[in-house]
Amino acid sequence: MEKEQKTRILVIEDDPDVLAMLIKHLEYLNYAVITATDGMEGLKQLQSAEYDLVITDIVMPYVSGVGVVTALKEKRPHIPVIAITGYGKEPEAAAVEKKADLVLAKPVKMSTLKGYIEQLLTARDKT
Repeated sequence: MEKEQKTRILVIEDDPDVLAMLIKHLEYLNYAVITATDGMEGLKQLQSAEYDLVITDIVMPYVSGVGVVTALKEKRPHIPVIAITGYGKEPEAAAVEKKADLVLAKPVKMSTLKGYIEQLLTARDKT
C-alpha cells in the first residue's frame, strides 16, 4: 500500500517564537514542515527540494522575503507564496508587487492561515 505524500510547506521565518508557533500549527494540520531561519537559507532549501507552498516573513536578514518571492516566482511560478509581516504597508506593497499570492499581517491567526493555505493549494491543484 502506498503511503500518501504529505503536503510540503517551506516556512522561512527569522523570529524563533513565530517559527515555533507556525511549525506547531502546520504539523497539527498534518503538513510536512521544512524550515529556514533567513531568506538565504530559504533560497537554498528551494533549490534542493520541491514544495507545495511557501510561507515567508518579509523583513529578514541577508535576503528579505521580497527577495525570496522574486527568486521563487521567476523559477517556479506555480508554487503559492504567503508573505507575512509585522512591519505594515511598505513591505506588504513590495511583496504584492513581486507576486506573493497573499500577504498577511502579524500576528497571524492560525485559523485564518489554515483557510488561506487550503484555498491556495486547491487553486494550484486546479491549474
